[in-house]
This record gives sequence, structure tokens and C-alpha cells, in this order.
Amino acid sequence: MARKQQYKVTTRLVHGPEHSAKWDFTHHVTPPLSSSTTYRLDSAKRGARGFQEFGQLVTDVGETPVYIYDRLDEPTRSILEGELAELEQGESCVTFASGMAAISGALGATLKAGDEVIAHPVLYGCTHSLFQNWYPRLGIGVKRVDMNALASVRAAVSDATRVLYFESPVNPSLELIDVRALRRLVDELNVGRADDRKLLIFIDNTFATPFGQRPLALGADVVLHSLTKNLGGFGTELGGAVICPKEMHARLLLYRKDFGGILSSKAAWAILVYGLPTLALRLKRQQFTARKVAAWLEKQPEVARVAYPGLPSFPQRALAESQLVDFDGDFAPGNMIFFELDPRKAPPEEFIDELARSAYSVTLAVSLGHTKTLIELPSSMTHSSYGKQGGAVRLSIGLESPSDIVNDLKAALDKVAVRTKGGEKPRRKK
Repeated sequence: MARKQQYKVTTRLVHGPEHSAKWDFTHHVTPPLSSSTTYRLDSAKRGARGFQEFGQLVTDVGETPVYIYDRLDEPTRSILEGELAELEQGESCVTFASGMAAISGALGATLKAGDEVIAHPVLYGCTHSLFQNWYPRLGIGVKRVDMNALASVRAAVSDATRVLYFESPVNPSLELIDVRALRRLVDELNVGRADDRKLLIFIDNTFATPFGQRPLALGADVVLHSLTKNLGGFGTELGGAVICPKEMHARLLLYRKDFGGILSSKAAWAILVYGLPTLALRLKRQQFTARKVAAWLEKQPEVARVAYPGLPSFPQRALAESQLVDFDGDFAPGNMIFFELDPRKAPPEEFIDELARSAYSVTLAVSLGHTKTLIELPSSMTHSSYGKQGGAVRLSIGLESPSDIVNDLKAALDKVAVRTKGGEKPRRKK
């Protein structure tokens, strides 16, 4: 049989592993769904062996592991983890029941009372809430520092600091963090620190996905994902993933076993069979559309600012072209758009309400990375834990026709602008 590695990643996404010690692939074209909470052990000795071996990193070569109970490990989820680790060019992957379970698991398996996290000021609202509401109760400190302000990061690091945490692109602003520059700084700061106290770089790569960015190759230590978003792709499954060095694997599995945030085998199967094989196809189409929609939005009088890495006006365009690169080496600006409305011309809530009433191709809903185009107001929805109000809009582009999305946005802007101006229709740019 031909070696899988000689084929391009997009092909490997479609076909998955050619062989796995976790399951007999000899006659399966589609990976099987294992749906059993517990497994026959045959003998007490085999059961004891399974518990003794729990936590070992299972590869696609060698002997099939002893499966005991779903919460410990099971075949379908384990196959998905192998695929995700390969996509991110990592050594190990452990999946969880949601993106937040993955974030909590990765940090919880790393930190102890008295440790400290330095996090970027803007994060997904639930991650912000985790740091603000729960970590103080656990005796874990959190400092908020701009990760692109390297001098400030250097000054903030103390003996207690263990993790530098951020998203790139940032949710929802799409700001990018220069991962290579941060890696150089961390390498300097780690000189003389004990191995178990080294600073670790954690990055949430949900927006870019491994299709558009491989942070481990840029210098990150741990990559986090919400599988619910683009990696799942269809808005049907919740899930999260941690891609990490093999040294963290056993600790993460132990944490997952004891805290119980298990990705179900059915969700793992759907992501493995539907999400990953279509990832490149979906994102290439969504990026094509996002470029058109972002360019159109930038021309509209009611729009004060548009942030999209694919626009020439994007403030960090050079960094975007350096970091956001797909499997073929092409620029991959993604499918997320962030824009601010001028409230004097188009009040944001009125605009969103008009879309909810009248649009067909644009859906008012949280989440992102869906086959359908989704729009929301972060300040009052996904990022409401910050307690700030604003007119910014987050738009996740789906698979619809670009012209239909533009026409629905145009119709909503027109209606809101007419009401705001007292009946005077704006002169719209195409």
C-alpha cells in the first residue's frame, strides 16, 4: 500500500488513516462508528492490563489498545484525535466535549494554585469569564497583556507565570498575534527556568483552523480548538481538542477521565466523516465569498470600519500573509469578518433585527464556521461577559452565493438607513 505521507493534506483529509491499530480498516471505506460505553475484557488479566496502560500514547502502528470504558478511551474518538494531531503537525491530541472543556482541560492539567496565566485582553467571552470568575477561586492569577507588546509581556512575566494564552485571529476583532516573535521572547525567558516551570504558549486556533494556520510550526506549545466550529463545519456537533507535546498526553487523559468532559463517539464520528474531509473545500469557498463581502462592506457609507485579513486595508496584512497559509502555501484569510457600523446612519441593533426579520441567506445566531452565514453582535451576545457595549458586528461566512449575502446585507442597510434618515434613501455603492 502507498504511504499516506506522499499525498497532499487535502487528499489525506478525505481518506483518513490507511491503517490504524485502533481499528481494523481492511474493509471499511468510511471509518466505523463505535458506540459502546463499556468493552468486554475476556479476563481479569486483560482488564488489569488496560488500566495499567491507560494514558499511553496510541499510534497507528503496533498493538491495538485494550478498551475498557468510553470515558477512558474508545476507537472512533481516538482515530479523530490521531487525524487532528497530524493536521496540526503535533505529537498528541486529546478531545473534549466542547471547546471550553478543552480549554479548561488543557489549563487545568497544567496549572496549580499559585500559578499565573498571562492572557491577551480580548478573548472569547466564555474564556474571559473562566479567567475572571473562576480562576481567582482556584488561587490562579491572571494578568491581561497585549501579546504583541513584547516589552509589556516581558515585564509581566514572574516566577509564577506558566502560560501565555491568546487567540489568533482574536475573537471577534480578528487581530493577529505574532507567534514567531512571542516564541523568541519565551525562549529567552525560559533560559534558567526548571523544565517543569517553563513558560508555555497556548493558542486558540479555532478561527483559522489547521487549514489556514499551523501554530506549532510557528512556535506555539499547545493548540486549542472548538470542534463545534469550522472543523465540525455543519453546526450539528459540540466538541473541543487540545493538540500538545506527548509529555502532556497522559495528564490530559487523566484530567478528562476524572472531570468527565468526554467527546461522544457519535460526535467524533460525524466530525471525522463529514467535517474533516470537507474542511478545505468549505474554507476555500467561504474565503472566496468573504473577500467579496468584505470588499463590498468597506464601500458602504453606514460602515465605519471593516477588519478582514484578506483586505489590503487590514492593519496587519503582512503578518496575515506570513501566518495564515493553507496546505498548498496560499494565503488563507479565513471566513470571519468583523465590522463596525456608524450608529448615526445604521444603529447596529436595528440592522441586526432587520436581518433577523427579512434575510434568507444571513442568519442571526451565535457560533461560527457553519455552512450557513451567521451574524451576531458580540458586545451583547458572545462577549457580553466583558460588560461593554458597541456597534461591532461579527459575520461568519457560509456556503451561500456571495451575491445573495450581499443583497441581504444591502436590503437591511437600506431599510435601517431610510428609517434613520427619515425617508431619504442612501446612495449605495456596488
